[in-house]
Amino acid sequence: MPVYVGTSGWQYADWRGVLYPKGLPQRLWLERYAEVFPTCENNGAFYRLPRRETFESWRDRTPDGFVMALKASRYLTHIRRLKDPAEPVARLMGVAQALGPRLGPVLLQLPPTLRADPGLLSDCLARFPRDVRVAVEPRHASWWTDETRAVLERHGAALCWADRLGRPQTPLWRTADWGYLRFHEGAARPWPHYGDQALRTWARRLDDTWDADGNDAYVYFNNDPGGAAVRDALRFTALAGARRTRSPASGS
Repeated sequence: MPVYVGTSGWQYADWRGVLYPKGLPQRLWLERYAEVFPTCENNGAFYRLPRRETFESWRDRTPDGFVMALKASRYLTHIRRLKDPAEPVARLMGVAQALGPRLGPVLLQLPPTLRADPGLLSDCLARFPRDVRVAVEPRHASWWTDETRAVLERHGAALCWADRLGRPQTPLWRTADWGYLRFHEGAARPWPHYGDQALRTWARRLDDTWDADGNDAYVYFNNDPGGAAVRDALRFTALAGARRTRSPASGS
């Protein structure tokens, strides 16, 4: 099972001295990031959709095998709340496909106040190209139904597993032949780090769910303050084991 482990974003000033050597200009941070991690979840696209030229630049600045996941624009998920998705999805994919082979999954993180509407979700998922992987992170308990699960399975979309304080925030459904996991906040010290026990538990869950079929899983740490995400992503990679993780340095 190839496991792509990275962080949610890479442009954090307090990562100087953690991931980025002091004195390294910010314009070279992505190159440095891609030397260490094989993937990144680009959450900046959630706030403002970059131009196509920016996606082309990210493609050219990262090595072969690097994967960039994208958090879909809040215009689609939080303003339109999935309604009338054709135009915003087309606009997103029109620029994002400039990543070429670097393009990874698209994440739809739904607002915590958005109650379940499986029909609305199905219509949105249908707007994405068939060759684009989509993960969905619902955050209202009304979504945890057989109908929601069936919609995800029908479209081959992954339910985004999410953790906060070492506890699953979602059912651990397998709805696609690949997985997506986000770590939001650990319970270890110093805050918001994760401890080894929590990381080992999640590594085992990934193995139990996808390893037998050799399918991909994408893992992102969103606990960015103080460089916790960097340290935890590296630790998770080590605990998950080199056999199942993908490293740009090893090429495995």
